[in-house]
Amino acid sequence: MQKLQCNNVIHYSKKRLRIRLLSLNESVDVNILVSDFANVFPSFFISVMLNAKCISFSKIDDISEDEVNKICAYFNEYKLVKLKHKKEKPSKANIYASLLALANSYTSNPVLDKQASLLTSYPLLKEGLLDLVENGLTSHVLEAAAVAVSLLRKDYKAANSTNFMLNIGEYIEESAVLKSDDLVKELAKPQLTHAWVEENNELVKKSTDELKIGDIVVVSTGEAIAVDGYIVDGDANVNCVSMTGEANAVFKERGDRVLSSTIVEEGRIKIWAEAVGENTTTAKILHYMKDCLEEKSQIGKKAVNLANSLVPFTLSLAAIAYLFNGSSALASVLQADYSCALKLATPVAFKSAISYAGKRQILLKGSQVLERLSEVDTFVFDKTGTLTSGDLKVKAVYSFVKEYDEQSLLNLSASAEEHYFHPVAEAVVKAAKQNGFSHINHGEVEFIVAHGIKTSIDKEEVIIGSRHFLEDDEGVDFSKNEDKINELLNSGLTLLYIAKAKQLLGVIAMSDELRFNSKESILKLKQNGVKEVIMLTGDIYDRAISVANELGIDKVYAQLLPQDKAQITKKLKDEGRKIAFVGDGINDAPSLVQADVGISMQKGADIAKASADIALLKDDISCVVHAKILANETMKKIQKNFKSTVWINSAILLGAASGILNPSTTALAHNGTTIALLINSLKQNYKALN
Repeated sequence: MQKLQCNNVIHYSKKRLRIRLLSLNESVDVNILVSDFANVFPSFFISVMLNAKCISFSKIDDISEDEVNKICAYFNEYKLVKLKHKKEKPSKANIYASLLALANSYTSNPVLDKQASLLTSYPLLKEGLLDLVENGLTSHVLEAAAVAVSLLRKDYKAANSTNFMLNIGEYIEESAVLKSDDLVKELAKPQLTHAWVEENNELVKKSTDELKIGDIVVVSTGEAIAVDGYIVDGDANVNCVSMTGEANAVFKERGDRVLSSTIVEEGRIKIWAEAVGENTTTAKILHYMKDCLEEKSQIGKKAVNLANSLVPFTLSLAAIAYLFNGSSALASVLQADYSCALKLATPVAFKSAISYAGKRQILLKGSQVLERLSEVDTFVFDKTGTLTSGDLKVKAVYSFVKEYDEQSLLNLSASAEEHYFHPVAEAVVKAAKQNGFSHINHGEVEFIVAHGIKTSIDKEEVIIGSRHFLEDDEGVDFSKNEDKINELLNSGLTLLYIAKAKQLLGVIAMSDELRFNSKESILKLKQNGVKEVIMLTGDIYDRAISVANELGIDKVYAQLLPQDKAQITKKLKDEGRKIAFVGDGINDAPSLVQADVGISMQKGADIAKASADIALLKDDISCVVHAKILANETMKKIQKNFKSTVWINSAILLGAASGILNPSTTALAHNGTTIALLINSLKQNYKALN
C-alpha cells in the first residue's frame, strides 16, 4: 500500500478527505478555486471552509491514497486567486500621518512644519476641489476650505488638528460600513458551486446553476445543502446555525424542510428541491441585506439635504466674521458646521441597527423599515403559526359514514396529503404512520391554495380541506352533522373535512398550541408604544375570544375567509393607524404588503417572506418585540444625535464668529463632537432587548 505523502491531511476515510490550507482567507475567490479543482478532479465534491482554513472532499466511490497524494500535490502548486474589487479594511495611515504633522506643529522648525502640513492635507484639499467641481458647495468643500484658510494663514496647528479629527471621523465611518458588510459575507457562506443529483438511480454531479425545482439532491455527512426543500428519504443531524442561530444540530427526517447553506453533520438525506439558485433562502437573504444596507432612509435623506443647505449659511457667517473680527474668525467659522454630524451619524446608526438585528436572526429589509416600525401603534396578528406554534397534532378522527372507520378515513386523507408539505398535511401523514398507515391508491392530486386538495378514488371525486371549500365551493351537505361539528369547534379543535362523491365522510380533529411566550410578547409590545393588538382568525367567535382573553389581545376578527384579512388591514389603515401585520401563510401575503410594516414568521410560506418588510429567521415570536424595541431605540438615538448636533454646533459657530474660539479650539470642539456622535451611533447598547 502506498504511503500518504501529504502532511496537511486532517481527516481521511474511504468516502471523505479533509485537508488544511493555511493560505485560505476571505480574500480568496472560492468560486475560481472550486471551478479549477473540478476541471482536474471532476469526480469529487468539494466544500471550502474559509474560517477553518480547510477543504473537504467527498466521492461516490472510495477515495484512494493515490488520489489523496495527487490532491495534496495539486494544492501545493496551486496559486490562489484573490477576489476582484475586494474592500480593504480602513487604513489608519492618514490618522498617523496627520497626528505626526500636528505634533510637528509644536516644534520650532517652520519649514518642516509647512511641508508636513501641506503633504498630509493634500488628499483632503484634492477631494474638496473635485467635490466643488462635481457637486457644488458641500460639506467636503467646507472642510477643505477650512484647512486651506488655516494653511494660508500659516496656522499649521489649526490645519493639522482639523485634518487629524476629520481622518478619525472618516475612519470610524468606514469601519461602520465594513462592519455592516461583514454580515453580508457571513450570510453568503458557505459558497456552494456543485451538488449531487439523483437521476435514474445514479448520482450526477451538477453545478448549482443547473439545478431545477423537483431535482432530488443527495447530501451526505459534512456537506452543505445547496437548495431549499423537503427530505424525501433518509435522516440526518443538520447544523442550522447559519440560518436559525441554533448551535446544536437538529434531527431531520422525511417530510422535514431544510434550507440552503445548512450543513449535514451526520447522516445522508435526499431532498426534493423546492427552491434553487437565486430563489433559495440564503440567496434572498444576501440580496435583501445588500439592498437594505445600501438603502437610504427618509430621515437620512433629510439630514443630508439639510446639511448641504446649511453650507451657504456657514460661508455667509464666515464672511461676516471676517469683516468684524478678521481672518482668525474666518478660519474658525469654516472649521465648524452642521453637516458632518448630520450626514454621518444617521446612516451609521441605521447600519449598526440592521447588522445588530441580522446577527439576532431578524432580517430588516432597509432603514426605512426601522422608521416605519417605530411609528407603528397597532399590531395585527394572524393567529395560526404566529400566536400559535403552527405545529398541528391530530387529536381524533370522526367518521360520519359506515363505509369508513376512523383508521381507513385517516389512511385515505394521508394517501392524498402525503404529496404536499403543508402543516395540516404533515400532521395527517404523521398520525397515519403512527397508526399503521396503509396507502390507498388514488388519482392525480390537485392543490387549491388556502382551500384544500382534490383527487379521485374508484373514479369518485375526493375533496379534503376547509368547510368553506367543501360546503360553499363544492356543494357538500353538512346539515346532518352540524351538532357534532359545533361541539368539536367549541372545544377549540381545528377540523379538516373529508368528502367523497359530494358526501361528507368525516373530520380529522387537530390542535395547535399557543406559543409559551405569546402573552409576554403582547404585553411587551404594549409597554413599547403599541396602543392596540388585534387578532385575525378563521376560528369560531367563542374560541377566538377565549384565546384573546388568555393572551391580553384587545380586539378579535373571527370566522374570516382568507381574502378578509387584507380588507381588514386596509380598513385599519384608512382609519389613520400605523399598522404592523404579522403572518406566515400564503394567504397572508396581501396583508403583509398592505400594512405599513409586514413581518413574516420563520416557518412562513416563501411568498409571505418575500412580501414582508421584516423576515424572522428564528421561530420565536419574541423577535417581533425585539424588532419593535430596536426600531424605537434607533429612532430615539437618531433624534438625540440630531438635537445634540444643532445645539452644540450652534454654540461652537457663535463662539467662532465672535472670536472667542480660535481655529484650533474650534476644530477640536467641532470634530470632537462629530466623532462622539459617530461612536454613539455605533453603540449597540439596546438594554431593552436583553
